[in-house]
Amino acid sequence: MFYQLYELNHAAMAPFRAAADIMRFAYANPMNPFSNTPFGRTIAASLEMFERTTRRYGKPEFGLKQTTIGDKTVSVREEVVWSRPFCNLLHFARSVPAARGNDSRILIVAPMSGHYATLLRGTVEALLPSADIYITDWIDARMVPMTEGTFDFDDYVDYVIEMLHFLGHDTHVIAVCQPSVPVLAAAAVMEEAKDPLSPASMTLMGGPIDTRINPTAVNKLAQERSLQWFSDNVIMNVPWPQPGFMRPVYPGFLQLSGFMSMNLDRHLVAHKEFFMHLVKNDGEPERHRDFYDEYLAVMDLTAEFYLQTVEEVFIKHSLPKGELMHRGKRVDPAAIRNVALLTVEGENDDISGVGQTMAAQTICVNIPEDMRMHYLQPDVGHYGVFNGSRFRREIAPRIIDFVRQHSRSAVKPPIPRVIKGGRTG
Repeated sequence: MFYQLYELNHAAMAPFRAAADIMRFAYANPMNPFSNTPFGRTIAASLEMFERTTRRYGKPEFGLKQTTIGDKTVSVREEVVWSRPFCNLLHFARSVPAARGNDSRILIVAPMSGHYATLLRGTVEALLPSADIYITDWIDARMVPMTEGTFDFDDYVDYVIEMLHFLGHDTHVIAVCQPSVPVLAAAAVMEEAKDPLSPASMTLMGGPIDTRINPTAVNKLAQERSLQWFSDNVIMNVPWPQPGFMRPVYPGFLQLSGFMSMNLDRHLVAHKEFFMHLVKNDGEPERHRDFYDEYLAVMDLTAEFYLQTVEEVFIKHSLPKGELMHRGKRVDPAAIRNVALLTVEGENDDISGVGQTMAAQTICVNIPEDMRMHYLQPDVGHYGVFNGSRFRREIAPRIIDFVRQHSRSAVKPPIPRVIKGGRTG
């Protein structure tokens, strides 16, 4: 009944949130003589803190209306081009002149691990000037009626394969964190079937390919608990009146509790500083609002997908052991021969430890040496692998270069294998 209690608490707090919002606007109104006093700003700041800490954050928007190509600004139109019950495929269509020709087509597979695909807004924004970008927009499981059936690891792999078929020849795929395993599995399944629409290249970023290497706190938790413990303690049924009523899920609010508890002191300091900036009225709070509006927006995962991922990826290590199954058939990474492989890691990643993603280079034994590359980005954590200034400056250009180098319609000049930031070999 924990999920039901959460919903009841949220509903019970609704009138208090509304009252706090009204009072905040009253104290912040320039017509109010108290609005420019420390007393008035303190009251307004306290009310905003209350409203934000009791709010449920909805799905954010990408909001990418334009990009810069060369020295020209062009408009961008976001459109759904493929849809299934648990996922939409978004295309960021750029208004580029026909004379420019076709840029590389990239499918970004966003993590289905609690946050919405908009967490990769910075990833899309950095790649958009140089490529034709598509991204998986996973749907909150609590919004999917039970009549649509289940969604598990096998379905995830099938979705990736279907999207690659939809996008067609010479598509490149980027997997950020969690989808590294199903994306590699999809590539292996397609290659073993001699599928002509297998991806031209595969970029795995901060993914848990082999969590036995440099295990993090997340990995250790999975090892210390049985699968039954996860089933008993984190799986709950969606309450009425949500569209997914009675669907067993791993709730987003539980995931968020786990995210925040990992760095609780940092979040407490950030909220304290936010409060002080509001009182001082120094213009700094907007950055806090933007970050936490995104960070606190979470979605539910289907129970079957979550439990299967925990078991296969974090407990049994099925992929690196050669034991991962898809639709009753063993997934063989050695079947991958024609898909170029780029692995990217962050030196300070506390979610996927250094070496866990690079393990893909070891298990994909039949990819030719001139079609593989590994890059270790110094001085970044997990988030910095796919977002932030270092991603834009150092990682994104390498991804674009790799994609262009391994386009199946391109002439391939020699390319150095990047081993660590600042060094090539």
